Amino acid sequence: MKANGQGTKTVNLALQGGGSHGAFTWGVLDRLLDERHLVIEGVSGTSAGAMNAAALAQGWTRGGRAEAKATLDQFWRRTSELSQFNPIRRSLADRLLGRWNLDHNAGIGLLEWFSHLLSPYQSNPLGVNPLRTVLTELIDEKDIQGCDSIKLFIAATNVETGRARVFWRHEITRDVLLASACLPFTFQAIEIEGVPYWDGGYMGNPVIWPLIYHCDSRDIAVVQINPLERKGTPRTTVEIMNRVNEISFNASLMAEMRAIAFVQRLIERDTLKDTEAKRLKNMRVHMIGDEENLSALGATSKMNAEWDFLLHLKALGQATADAWLRGNWSHIGERSSIDLRGIFLTAAPASDPDASSGPGGPVLAPPMETDRR
Repeated sequence: MKANGQGTKTVNLALQGGGSHGAFTWGVLDRLLDERHLVIEGVSGTSAGAMNAAALAQGWTRGGRAEAKATLDQFWRRTSELSQFNPIRRSLADRLLGRWNLDHNAGIGLLEWFSHLLSPYQSNPLGVNPLRTVLTELIDEKDIQGCDSIKLFIAATNVETGRARVFWRHEITRDVLLASACLPFTFQAIEIEGVPYWDGGYMGNPVIWPLIYHCDSRDIAVVQINPLERKGTPRTTVEIMNRVNEISFNASLMAEMRAIAFVQRLIERDTLKDTEAKRLKNMRVHMIGDEENLSALGATSKMNAEWDFLLHLKALGQATADAWLRGNWSHIGERSSIDLRGIFLTAAPASDPDASSGPGGPVLAPPMETDRR
């Protein structure tokens, strides 16, 4: 159903990672693909966001919107099927009370202790990774690399340099997708061309700058699954680890959004010379997320791939995307639909109204260096 009577709109999508919470993004994409007057030019994805991006691109190559929706369905269903062999599952009490978290499973604490005692090179010397099974069965590298309609960018973290490497569409393989989702305490680093890589979320969750510099559309919609704010002080070990992970995986996004907000301010105040202004884009930023419902889910629920839970997240994503389309369709192509400065820039000192917070101030160049070869 068309969001309203206006014409075709074009956006770029930035897809966050977050384990099984990526099923929320599945729901968002499912709803956006129904909007035939919405064109997706580019997609940047990390970890679970990379999986969603790859499934979207592959399906699009094979049969447009309908096949993209079907490929996403297949990926998440197969992921859930393989999770049935995972001994860490919800308890009977959790099921009866409708709790999706795995906090009450004794195996969670044991797994955490075990992961710090033995590295994946000791506990899993053969490098077994269930996700590789899913990708081998469902993902066709040629279809992804041949998706000329959508620009695709996947991020992984170079273990040796600590930089983000952004893989372009023609470089994307199953190993690239595995690298983007490689948690270092769980899986061995994925080597690509002799270089080890870990989860891209450490340096870009997701990376934004490729959508700025390599796409024509100035509209970027971030599909948010990691809460930016969480009220209160974490007190239990699980709560502390959960919040530390959220802050760490949001840090690069915060930095890039601060840079975009600062550039917007420079352009709006007309303080740039013509040559400087031509180098910069006044980006329009949107966010599609449900912080209230997703923040209520703890970190352990990211390990829960039960089909009912994935369908629950998908439904949340569909409803969130539908509400976003209805409320913000007129903003696409015109202006940001969020208060970028209010969300990502803290108040500056009264003596320096143009300064942004944080050491080093705003960044005008891409806030991370690609390790692309």
